[in-house]
Amino acid sequence: MPGMGGPNRSENFILNCRDWKKLYGELPENLRSQFEENPTAFPRKTIRLAPMTGAVENIGYSDEKQFYKDIVTSCMVAGVPLSLGDGCPDEKLLFGIEAVRNAGEKDNPLKAAVFIKPYSNKKILERIEWAEDIMETCGIDIDSYNIVTMRNKVNLEKKTASQLKEIQDRLSARGLPFAVKGVFTKEDIDMVKELKPDIIYISNHGGRVETVTGSVAEFLKAHGKELSNYCQQLWVDGGIRDAQDVFTAKALGAECVLLGRPFARALCYDRQNGIKNLVKKLCGGSDA
Repeated sequence: MPGMGGPNRSENFILNCRDWKKLYGELPENLRSQFEENPTAFPRKTIRLAPMTGAVENIGYSDEKQFYKDIVTSCMVAGVPLSLGDGCPDEKLLFGIEAVRNAGEKDNPLKAAVFIKPYSNKKILERIEWAEDIMETCGIDIDSYNIVTMRNKVNLEKKTASQLKEIQDRLSARGLPFAVKGVFTKEDIDMVKELKPDIIYISNHGGRVETVTGSVAEFLKAHGKELSNYCQQLWVDGGIRDAQDVFTAKALGAECVLLGRPFARALCYDRQNGIKNLVKKLCGGSDA
């Protein structure tokens, strides 16, 4: 950090990308035949923009505010559901909120899943107030505690179930779904069993943080069935690069897959049509 790399020579990032292909080969033959007969038959709601911030530091974008405007607009044109992340300084989240707010229409406002870093609960609730009008789901990004440079800079907390329950209850009172992002360890599994959030989001932060060694694909295979008993939906990100990876994630129980680097790369390659063309390769013409 900064950049798109990760610890241990990007070991978990490499495993993330590799293991979707490996696990596809282990799927039952009838499932693989189903995919091969129609490899782009996914509804667009299956795929969502992953929460990203720090476009200047990590992607090389010239301007943070412009990045959010561009990626929100491009995803909207492509019919891709949105996610926003936050970061330091606060303007990163505020730019994302502004971009979503401005891209919507008065009678048809645009919404996004908003993922907040594990600050103190007081600071999390403040951010929920900032974003509530554009928020369709709110999640706490528990794995970002492992970004050591950021943790020390803005006092991130290793959240307990009781701390997250306070946020969950506040969101429930407002009719907003609650997500826990960054579920990747046995400790995380125990936490979500207690919380029973609306969404369990399996992630190792794209292989960019210090955590246990492994891939999100293998974690989903090992724990997805169990975790589905404690939530309404399973989401996953990390190493998903093509339609076969999307299919494998869905076959292993994921309701939604989120892409970060592929969308950022497509945007940088072609601001107007890059994301739309990528989504077409992943989903074909399906809009349902």
